[in-house]
Amino acid sequence: MDSIARLLRTMAQLRDPEGGCPWDIEQDFASIAPKTIEEAYEVAEAIESGDLENGLKDELGDLLLHVIFHAQMASEQNLFNFQDVAQALQDKLIRRHPHVFGNLQAADADGVVDNWEAIKEQERQAKLADNSVLADVATALPALTRACKLQRRAARIGFDWPDYRGALDKIDEEVKEVEAEIDSADPQRLEEEIGDVLFAVTNLARHLEVDPETALRRANLRFESRFREVEEEFTEQGREMSAETIEELEEAWQRAKAKLANQ
Repeated sequence: MDSIARLLRTMAQLRDPEGGCPWDIEQDFASIAPKTIEEAYEVAEAIESGDLENGLKDELGDLLLHVIFHAQMASEQNLFNFQDVAQALQDKLIRRHPHVFGNLQAADADGVVDNWEAIKEQERQAKLADNSVLADVATALPALTRACKLQRRAARIGFDWPDYRGALDKIDEEVKEVEAEIDSADPQRLEEEIGDVLFAVTNLARHLEVDPETALRRANLRFESRFREVEEEFTEQGREMSAETIEELEEAWQRAKAKLANQ
């Protein structure tokens, strides 16, 4: 028996009402979905950290567990099973790679992406009643990722700046609108304007071919490492950060940036 077959049998046993695991038995699609998303992020984290040989292998296994878990629950409801999932993926890969499995030509990676998106659009139109170009962009995506996908969809029909300069100017415009709302007594309007700034920054990232989700995740890591360095400096000196002036904290921050940049 191969590894996948053993995994499927193990998952079925875990879900068996007679002698299975109580925790696994009580789960459903809704309870597992957040954990599936978490595992996908842990795959990304393993890649980001460079822990490919062990970390990535383990995290991919955890993600595969969730695929098998969902497939088992679907099988119990006579919806589909793991083999159906695998077959649907096989069919999709062949259908969306006509430059490999058919006669369509693709000169480079950009041509492949164009073909892929065109085929996806045909598939969407065939199964959706909603004819909007924005149809089926999943609402559960991280906000930055979803913003980027919405912008890409709109750009496909020409709703886009010709280059990054338009997106850059839009950021300035949106920041001014935030400034105009700061003194207002309407928190909802302020939230909307800040949201517009974030959306505009995402648009600039897209134009510059920077993934905004990755960029922010790495910015978070840089902030964390620098802040910890500042904490360590003040701890070694027996000083409390909360008692320092903002000027002293900024000087320490700049020292931390310089130190970590040289490592």
